[in-house]
Amino acid sequence: MRSLFISIIFTVLGSLFFIGWGLDKLVEYSTEDKVTETQGTTVYRHLLDGLSSELSSLNRSQLSDKVEHFKQNYQINTSLASSKKIALPSSLVAELKQQGGLLLASSTNQYLLKNIANHPDFLLRIELPVETAEDNNFNFILTLILYVSICGILILWLIPLTRRLYLLNNAAAKIGSGQLDARIASSKLSYIKVLEQSFNTMASKIEKLVADNKILARSLSHDIRTPMACLRFGIEAALDSKSIEKKNSYLTRMDNELTRMEEMTSLFLDYASMERQALNLKKQPTNVLALITSAMTDCQVLAKQKNIEISIIHSDDSFSYRLDYHWCYRAIVNLISNAIGYAENQVKIQLKVDQNSMTITVADDGKGISEDKLDIIFSPFVKLDADRTREQGHFGLGLAICSKVMDWHQGSISVDNGTQLCGANFTLKFPLD
Repeated sequence: MRSLFISIIFTVLGSLFFIGWGLDKLVEYSTEDKVTETQGTTVYRHLLDGLSSELSSLNRSQLSDKVEHFKQNYQINTSLASSKKIALPSSLVAELKQQGGLLLASSTNQYLLKNIANHPDFLLRIELPVETAEDNNFNFILTLILYVSICGILILWLIPLTRRLYLLNNAAAKIGSGQLDARIASSKLSYIKVLEQSFNTMASKIEKLVADNKILARSLSHDIRTPMACLRFGIEAALDSKSIEKKNSYLTRMDNELTRMEEMTSLFLDYASMERQALNLKKQPTNVLALITSAMTDCQVLAKQKNIEISIIHSDDSFSYRLDYHWCYRAIVNLISNAIGYAENQVKIQLKVDQNSMTITVADDGKGISEDKLDIIFSPFVKLDADRTREQGHFGLGLAICSKVMDWHQGSISVDNGTQLCGANFTLKFPLD
């Protein structure tokens, strides 16, 4: 942060210095050899008129002595100038005869010229004293106070910014070292709230992604051991068996194990790649009732096998919502198929739209979910029923997929018991803009 302080201060001070230097040069150039009329000049004009009037009454031979007398006794820098040696435009020549004379400036000082009546060959010249320069030390102190004040204001402005940047850097370092729960606390004095919110969102996604990958690796490594052991046992048994029928039986079992391994690996990899799928969502206006009806139709075969009746309750059959059809369809199918698997007689689906949200509820009349399992049911690879084994194609990813789909749509998924029917009631809630 020290480099940030130094760079900003040097930039501001350097800008002030060069701008000030440029303005000083501009003022110096614009005022060079220019006549400046002051209150003291007016006094000298009156004095010039009096001296010129006094000289006009003298002889030519007495002019030099009288001018020298003025110079010594009145401490005035006076002199005689030849009118023939001074080249002036006609507009200025007329001013020599006017009251107060003509004010001119040289490279060193200013002076007054006036003609002398009865002596047209001579002009009376009075050198105006150079005004006392302002106190340079005082100007230096004022300039120093200005720059120090600017530095102080910059530092006061930079302190909150550099502190937030330090916290941001510290949090990034913690995440890099493996502390994935590091976050930046919000502050009303922060200048970079948007950056901090983006960082926290990114950190949350990284933490969730790493957690899902750990669960995926742990579950995959655990679940793949059983089919691997079965394959090894089958190979050894097939090699030792002399009966063709037994060999074929072992080979059939190994083929079944390979099929389950392939399905399990494919499903696990699909779940692991879902974060990338979020970047390719195709949200478009969709008739929600038609979407639910399509999902119900695809689940009717499973429902007939288990003698389960599916019904739907809705208030608006033309309501349209902007969503990704594929993933929302998959989430609804997962909920309906789960409900059919646990239902006793019926599954009820309700579509409800109010001012703030659209909700889709899938309820069954099964035994429901125990209260201590409600918080973990949407975690990946969680199976609440021991009877639904991976050998039957149940890997505990259906509800986890539903949860991800709702996150992509800025919605939520929740579960409770006995709201619609006596069993579990899953609710998908989509926000309305």
